[in-house]
Amino acid sequence: MTAERTNVVIAGGGFAGLALALALRQSLGPAFGVVVADPAVARPNVDARASAIAAATRRMLETLGVWPAVAPAAQDILDMVITDSRLDDAVRPVFLTFAGEVAPGEPFAQMVENGVLLQALTARAKVDGIDLRATSVTGYEANPQSVRVTLGDGAVIEAGLLVAADGVRSRLRDLAGITVVGWEYGQSAIVTTVKHEREHHGCATEHFLPAGPFAILPLTENRASLVWVETTEEAKRIVALPDAGFHDELEKRFGLHLGTLEAVGPRQAYPLGLGVARAFVAERLALIGDAAHRVHPIAGQGLNLGLRDSAALAEAVADAARLGLDIGGPDVLERYQRWRRFDTMTMGIATDGLNRLFSNRSDVLRLVRDLGLGLVDRAPVLKRVFVREAAGLSGEVPKLLKGEAL
Repeated sequence: MTAERTNVVIAGGGFAGLALALALRQSLGPAFGVVVADPAVARPNVDARASAIAAATRRMLETLGVWPAVAPAAQDILDMVITDSRLDDAVRPVFLTFAGEVAPGEPFAQMVENGVLLQALTARAKVDGIDLRATSVTGYEANPQSVRVTLGDGAVIEAGLLVAADGVRSRLRDLAGITVVGWEYGQSAIVTTVKHEREHHGCATEHFLPAGPFAILPLTENRASLVWVETTEEAKRIVALPDAGFHDELEKRFGLHLGTLEAVGPRQAYPLGLGVARAFVAERLALIGDAAHRVHPIAGQGLNLGLRDSAALAEAVADAARLGLDIGGPDVLERYQRWRRFDTMTMGIATDGLNRLFSNRSDVLRLVRDLGLGLVDRAPVLKRVFVREAAGLSGEVPKLLKGEAL
């Protein structure tokens, strides 16, 4: 079969895949061909989740021309409050608070509903002329000169690079023989949206309860996105409750500090685990986003990690293309892997450690961690370090995350 020709094929039209496509097209121009293949591009988005967009990620979205469509629906996170208690405790003492900006007028993070962000990325991709195809990548064959990609609709495309942005259960990662190091937590995150009576004033709250964190993340219009971690069996039970029963369980954890509550979004439960690919690259193949890593939502960094991948890979490919080098060559792919794998492993270890430290019923551990939280709360310099880390501005930051065009 005669193959079409393009420069890059991206399997997966989620956040990481679309951001990478935009970065490549905008930096290298319309002559640089980018195909995004994903059956989901033709389906309505049903993701009930919202994500914390770190300051660095927002700078990237601004540079790509996506943020103006997202900004009206974005809620600044102005304060972060952390408590550690049991479910039946009458009082939940605050052990740690964060407040601050990474620059004047720039909060360290903002909350955005996933559907809003994905719609904005897709719309911008269409404006920029990216070839969006409502089909999947079913196979590929790599050779020293190119990669031959087969799509579910029967098309065959010859490209310089194939990118796997096809999620946690990545088919391309499996085809490449790349294994994943990790484990399941036996926990699931219940996700929904609630409307509350009083203003939240941009304050995010994370209650550390024995079963796992209960995060209240502010949205626009007196709403909050919940990330509610329970054991997998308990999460199934809670999600299946009738509305009145679900409300009772919700109110036990949420409290009444924001007045009366009403669940206004669908309830979904997502199993949690840690997983990091043993390699982020193979011959003519790069993994980004959930295909490369899966981390606990305790630090709210999953989406940001994926867009850091996109920014780093786009920079490596753009630099190579401008020098007339092979964009899918070993040197380019190894540069990307060195850039991203250590950062990902560090975040994976950190979130795993936090989850193990807080998701337990040990009184001894509770005393130690509360002492540690209290000490951090009294150390402004250390808190500033944590804020910059949460903002995605520490370490070797790709240009796009600094707000610089490639």
